[in-house]
Amino acid sequence: MKQELLDLLCRKSFKYTSEPTFKLVSGRMSHYYVNCKPTTLSPRGMYLVGQLMFEAIADLHPDGVGGLTFGADPIAMATAFASELKGQPVQAFSIRKTRKDHGIARWIEGDLPDGARVVVIDDVATTGGSTIKAIERAREEGLQVVRAVVLVDRQEGGLDAIREHVPDVRALITREELMKKITDSK
Repeated sequence: MKQELLDLLCRKSFKYTSEPTFKLVSGRMSHYYVNCKPTTLSPRGMYLVGQLMFEAIADLHPDGVGGLTFGADPIAMATAFASELKGQPVQAFSIRKTRKDHGIARWIEGDLPDGARVVVIDDVATTGGSTIKAIERAREEGLQVVRAVVLVDRQEGGLDAIREHVPDVRALITREELMKKITDSK
């Protein structure tokens, strides 16, 4: 399954140029561009990501899986669906970019009790900033973050930065694996 996901990410989500032409959120220019949404929103990508992400968290038996909207949302939903199929249901949740200012003012949407054990996920880690923000907001809402998992690690220090907030951090795919796949296919 991982090899198929690598193929799909290379076709739909990963771009590389010899000159740094891609502007990142930080404003920095990069040789690499990763937009996981064309993969995570496709039927086959959703299936593969859900299965592989569930495998990466199943040992913890967490109550929930989710992260900062919008990157984490399709991954969380696919993982929750896969968890139900495997008979080990895990709730999906989504963390808002801005706090809801009406009704019950919360950062999180989802059906999780206070103290729930959760895994925070993200589609891509560069600096780790959005994942760290999600971890902080989850804790602010009373959740216990037990692991962080990213779909693609750009290998630019993001996982180390996240590790300062949650010791148990992993990635399903690395930039190195994507580059190898592209190089091998030429």
